[in-house]
Amino acid sequence: MRNTPARKLPELLRLPPGERVDLSRYDARATPGAPDGRRAAEAEADRMGRQLARLQERLWAAATAGDHRRVLLVLQGMDTSGKGGTVKHVIGQLNPSGCRITAFKAPSEEERGHDFLWRVRRALPEPGEIGIFDRSHYEDVLIARVRHLARPAEIGSRYGLINDFERSLAEDGVTLVKCFLHLSYDEQRRRLLRRLDRPDKRWKFTPGDIDERALWPDYQKAYELALERCAAPYAPWYLVPADRRWYRNWAISRLLLERLRELDPRYPEADFDVADCRERLLKET
Repeated sequence: MRNTPARKLPELLRLPPGERVDLSRYDARATPGAPDGRRAAEAEADRMGRQLARLQERLWAAATAGDHRRVLLVLQGMDTSGKGGTVKHVIGQLNPSGCRITAFKAPSEEERGHDFLWRVRRALPEPGEIGIFDRSHYEDVLIARVRHLARPAEIGSRYGLINDFERSLAEDGVTLVKCFLHLSYDEQRRRLLRRLDRPDKRWKFTPGDIDERALWPDYQKAYELALERCAAPYAPWYLVPADRRWYRNWAISRLLLERLRELDPRYPEADFDVADCRERLLKET
């Protein structure tokens, strides 16, 4: 099938709000909208990285003049789907001063003493920043559902709370880019085996990873419910096929780039006399 032009990528990957999601219908090795082949995609991703860096600087600069807009990239997916790899290869090209990266783990004792969104609010990007969530508030309707960490009624209420929370973020100037990294069962097995085969990767592996695979159908159902119930025009979900790392990196770079272009942040005008300051410097002895 011929690839659709990259300019239409958000429409290709966006999950329609209000529609049922069946993950088995999506090919995790697909490359919708990508350039012709891996090398072309990697070269374009490098070019996009430079463009992203320039737009990030403009966003950061605009905040110094009172622009309160910021971006939040939410990365969700099964283990080995590439959340960390996305941070390394996509976000790694940006200025860390303007980024806020949070990898959410199991909640601490302090965090368990608050509502499930408390720790998320504390990690939100400030004006001018690009925030990146490696896992997020969605864990509280994913692993919590699969592992029965809360009562069904409580988990059911969280979808509405998440929607209200994300609506408030959008109204406050946060551009949400929520990406579900869609990995296949077979590809996860291959990646786990690679971790075992490479001494420099074994630190990423735990025997519990195998136990979690036994719950794959339950996790797929939990993701389907989250994608169905928490997709909205102000906070859409993008389903990114993740079996091919190069495509994952290219697609998320493209999604971020298009959203930043839409924001079109501008460098602030100088609030001082530029000519006078220049003349004073030239007169120095």
